[in-house]
Amino acid sequence: MSYKGKLFRYKNPYDLEGSKDLFLKAMQENCGYQYENCKTYREIMDRCGFCPADLKKYDDIEKIPFVPTLYFKHNEMFSMKSYRMPVKVTSSGTSGKKSSMGFNVGSLYRGLRMVLRVGKYHGLFSLKPSHYIIFGYEPNRNNKVVFSKTAYGFTYFAPALSRDYALKYTKDGYVPDLDSLKKKLIKYSKSKFPVRTIGFPAYTYFLLKQMKEEGLKITLPKGSVITLGGGWKQFYAQKVAKQEFYALVKEILGIDESHIFEFFGAAEHPILYTDCRCHHFHVPVYGRVIIRDVDTLEPVKNGQVGLINLLTPMVDSVPILSIMTDDLGILHSEGCECGEKSPWLEILGRVGIKDIITCAAGADKVLNGGE
Repeated sequence: MSYKGKLFRYKNPYDLEGSKDLFLKAMQENCGYQYENCKTYREIMDRCGFCPADLKKYDDIEKIPFVPTLYFKHNEMFSMKSYRMPVKVTSSGTSGKKSSMGFNVGSLYRGLRMVLRVGKYHGLFSLKPSHYIIFGYEPNRNNKVVFSKTAYGFTYFAPALSRDYALKYTKDGYVPDLDSLKKKLIKYSKSKFPVRTIGFPAYTYFLLKQMKEEGLKITLPKGSVITLGGGWKQFYAQKVAKQEFYALVKEILGIDESHIFEFFGAAEHPILYTDCRCHHFHVPVYGRVIIRDVDTLEPVKNGQVGLINLLTPMVDSVPILSIMTDDLGILHSEGCECGEKSPWLEILGRVGIKDIITCAAGADKVLNGGE
């Protein structure tokens, strides 16, 4: 079995200290594969004066040339032929550009192992059938946005009695239909089966706010959970504090904060970050997070603000073993009240810069032209 396979079978999904050696070997394995099979990424590594043999100890992972997510929004970069990638997805493209990703069978299997392990750890699986309210896209064969697929996948965490969507597909594209979801919530509140929601927090918030303005308050059946993912996207200006959001959920739906879960991930970094009972995104063994200085791009100490650099050896088909986001964040190493020792990532928001100057920038002039 490959080191990647062993890492994604690791028993404790948050034992970063115990998995260090295995993570390094998996990164060495993936880095060598990308160097041999992706000409563009090999050129990036060569231009940076880096080769897979330079990965000798765990701390060397910070030297792996990272590729900005901005690059993927303008370029396709694969490490194998298209026919070997049965699943192809894109990022949401709220900025107008989309990253194109493809996943081979081995990468998908590792992802499945991760979801099963993390889902079990957080108690997200249930044998009791549930009604699903999805604050996201109604499935359509032309929709390749990764969140539409992950949201649908979530409906297998418990047997699905029904699936209702906030964004309905029409001849004019996707159109929000919160009124129908409001009627469904009222209907399902009278059912003996729980309700599970998944999707963009903005649409969830807009519906709850609308219900409050109309004086509508319901109590969802026992076992119901609210799950959030995908971020606020173009509605970032309307984003509210978590505690305000949780209070609104309790007021309108009767769901306690302990039954609210949030996910974090990206098309370019398909690792499942699930918040703990303190609503912190602890880093799982399948990836690592480095916070880098905005000006120098050098790693900063835990507790300091910087750009979020995400690393994982999960995927063979695309060289995303180290990607640089345009999000600001803080990696906290101090203890969390939940008892988990893994550092946790606080996401502050997008920096709004057009370029991130890195040694990878020379791979394509588009990085000098903005998004």
